[in-house]
Amino acid sequence: MSHSKKGLNTICTHEGALEDTLYKGATSPLYMSSSYAFEDVDVKRYPRYFNTPNQEALSKKLAALEHAEAALVFGSGMAAISTAFMAFLKAGDHIVFQQTLYGGTYNFVVTHLERYGISYSFTDGWSVDSFENAIQSNTKVIYLETPSNPLLTITDLHGVANLARNKNILTMIDNTFASPINQNPIDFGIDIVLHSATKYMGGHSDICAGAVASSQENIDKLYQTAICFGGSLSDYTVWLLERSIKTMGLRVKAQNENALKMAEYLESNPDVERVNYPGLKTHPEHELAKSQMHGFGGMLSFELKEEINVSLFFKNLQLIRPSMSLAGLESTMISPVKTSHALMSPEDREKQGIRDSLVRFSLGIEDFGDLVKDIENAISKTKSVSLPV
Repeated sequence: MSHSKKGLNTICTHEGALEDTLYKGATSPLYMSSSYAFEDVDVKRYPRYFNTPNQEALSKKLAALEHAEAALVFGSGMAAISTAFMAFLKAGDHIVFQQTLYGGTYNFVVTHLERYGISYSFTDGWSVDSFENAIQSNTKVIYLETPSNPLLTITDLHGVANLARNKNILTMIDNTFASPINQNPIDFGIDIVLHSATKYMGGHSDICAGAVASSQENIDKLYQTAICFGGSLSDYTVWLLERSIKTMGLRVKAQNENALKMAEYLESNPDVERVNYPGLKTHPEHELAKSQMHGFGGMLSFELKEEINVSLFFKNLQLIRPSMSLAGLESTMISPVKTSHALMSPEDREKQGIRDSLVRFSLGIEDFGDLVKDIENAISKTKSVSLPV
């Protein structure tokens, strides 16, 4: 049975697993060697070549999940993203970026690309027209995020893919927020799918990894740059990531359910100014999200009313953790202006709509009622404190 005909949880559990032929163990054996034979072998294996047994097996699972022909696993999401840029761009080329962009990617773009003679433009929105308006005669790549970090904007995957294909431009997407459980961009014509596998793939806040999925031709080209940049992942972490992905379908479904209920609750909360979540009918791209996502995801963001001090609100949380990163089993909140988008200037954050009052909320799998009680308690304590002027 091909992986395209298997159910999602079956792919998560079984695809790309290594068989323990010696002891018949239920989990994939772990091959920790960094040195392999080179004579009388079909493949010369080396960790930096992305071809150890565990690396190869996990790549098959990643490709199956993203409906791709091939994939590579990296040491971090930024290792995957930066390698993809360098593999498909050269001096004199131009790349179009979506306006709302993960802060780490944004920082790489504005501090490194021009050093290599690569020019770039940001769209003035996330409509297909905004991408078309940003294209230049030397544009080689269009890069997007949907849902975006941290405002959860939605971009038309099929529309951008068609635009790019008609102009012979390659498309890349950061699919981290959605995960392969909620969205498969290749099905809509996107060429290269990137992930911070630290997030929903890892899912337990104990792994740092990245992934790229695409056609075999694109992965072959990417590979030639990847082996030079050295962004490979240790086999022990590869093994842990393969283990974690087995439950990704179950975890993400539970997080989706919590996030939708939380978005509806926060939207009705008088202490909340605004909620950003594509599952809400009030979200401006709700219908578009319905058309290209299997679920709306476990991420949302919201703005507290101006009189509520965000830092004090975080300190008064007891269950939800004010913590970096996202997508773990536990619910976490961050202030994007202090963490994920801290490297952006205040002016650039303002252009994107990322305000000081914005809170990014990663829903875990806790009981929903406990999460609501924690938020209400933190807001109540924060409002009761008279802050110094």
